[in-house]
Amino acid sequence: MQESCPSVKNILLLDSEGRRVAVKYYADDWPTHAAKLAFEKSVFTKTQKTNARTEAEITMFDGYIIVYKFVQDLHFFITGGDNENELILATVLQGIFDAVGLILRNNVEKRAALENLDLILLCLDEIVDGGIILETESSVIAGKTASDCMDGMSSLSEQVISLTLAKLYILKYFYRNKYNKYI
Repeated sequence: MQESCPSVKNILLLDSEGRRVAVKYYADDWPTHAAKLAFEKSVFTKTQKTNARTEAEITMFDGYIIVYKFVQDLHFFITGGDNENELILATVLQGIFDAVGLILRNNVEKRAALENLDLILLCLDEIVDGGIILETESSVIAGKTASDCMDGMSSLSEQVISLTLAKLYILKYFYRNKYNKYI
């Protein structure tokens, strides 16, 4: 099934110094935390001098296709296998880029991203699940991700439950990345 469906190896959101803001790995190509960090540093170093601010750029790196775009102090990267369609990967990147812009109300910068990290991680989950691309329409993604925040019509108990689940999700995400274990 993986061979017939377009897939993503990872999604990286790094700051202007190459540090993690939000990352998701869907393949075991980087088995350790150190390997993931080394890959992120290598990708950042290779792409930092390019001008990917107006439209997405595509590059081949270590046998992977990487599509990337920068805005302010954030760098968005999508990694696919060498046999993936670049246009599909670029569509995923644009979907993430636009959805994050909607969630952050066009204030796409590191500080705003960190303040809304829970929504960004939920956004990544709405786009890709297990490496399989689910959705690329930014308004649908942002709507599913931030529906409780945008409509203001949900009850207080629903908001508390939603916030609690989002915080648990973040703790799970950091625990998984720190100890490289699956919960």
